[in-house]
Amino acid sequence: MNKLGLVTLVLAGSTLCHSLSAVGQQKKAAPSAKPKAKPAAKAESGYTKIQAIEYKLVRDVPGKNAELGDLVEFHILLKCDTTVLGDSRKQQAGKPAMMPLQATTNSTDWQQVLTHMSAGDSAIIRVPCDSILKTIPKDNKQPLPAWLKKGNKIMINLAVVSVKTKAEYDKEQLEKSAGLMAEQDKKLQDYFTKNNVKPMKTSTGMYYIIKKEGSGPAIEKGQKVNMNYTGKLLDGTTFDSNVDSNFHHVQPFSFQAGAGQVIPGWDEGVLLLKKGTKATFYIPSPLAYGPRAQGLIPSDSILMFDVEVVDVEAKQ
Repeated sequence: MNKLGLVTLVLAGSTLCHSLSAVGQQKKAAPSAKPKAKPAAKAESGYTKIQAIEYKLVRDVPGKNAELGDLVEFHILLKCDTTVLGDSRKQQAGKPAMMPLQATTNSTDWQQVLTHMSAGDSAIIRVPCDSILKTIPKDNKQPLPAWLKKGNKIMINLAVVSVKTKAEYDKEQLEKSAGLMAEQDKKLQDYFTKNNVKPMKTSTGMYYIIKKEGSGPAIEKGQKVNMNYTGKLLDGTTFDSNVDSNFHHVQPFSFQAGAGQVIPGWDEGVLLLKKGTKATFYIPSPLAYGPRAQGLIPSDSILMFDVEVVDVEAKQ
């Protein structure tokens, strides 16, 4: 039920590869009147130096450079000699990685180059291992990888797919979500007809059936809830359960209602229940994990949960 995990490679405080979550590609922005950011001092062989790193634009097309706060989609390949440290195309099944561009004080952070790049640009970046080694605390007791040694350089091939402001990204996601909700609602209606299921529908678009009414007041936001659950895909495949020892130790699943600790469909659905209630949730993917694959859950999957409220604790 937890939110999407991140694929991250961290070396001595230098983040080299960030979250690899797929988003739709954006049409390249029109050329901007704003000139590209002024590069720092020149390095050898046509490279430009920014603090401890060097970069060279291999492809430079007109467009708006990425700015702090923008959402940047990119492909990235990291290598040191013949050792591959990260490859977004393999980790993300060919889809670009995406991350918000944030300020950094790390002199070996490759993200600094993004403020000199626009959609369609590609670059080669070099990060000296000597500089990374200088950032490792003297009292570090963790073994270092064999390739992280003096004289080596991490080589990064970076290709920017798109640059979006947060407002542009949020608008795009809303439009995409609305279209997907309509499509999945049709799938659910077909499923209900075929299986003679007659659920209730909420204003957000999730469906639920109360199979056994509980007692007492409805659960409120902020209350700690202990629940049993079994999660299935629409084809009946079980992907998770806390009452099946093949998935977890058999024990109630605990969380705070309405606090964003679970997927949105659960946060909404649990407030419809009481202690002792047994129910089934039918949750479209925008209210579940969306495009993020989760273990046995494929991207953009409709989820079904058989749930039971074991206990509800009073607000503290």
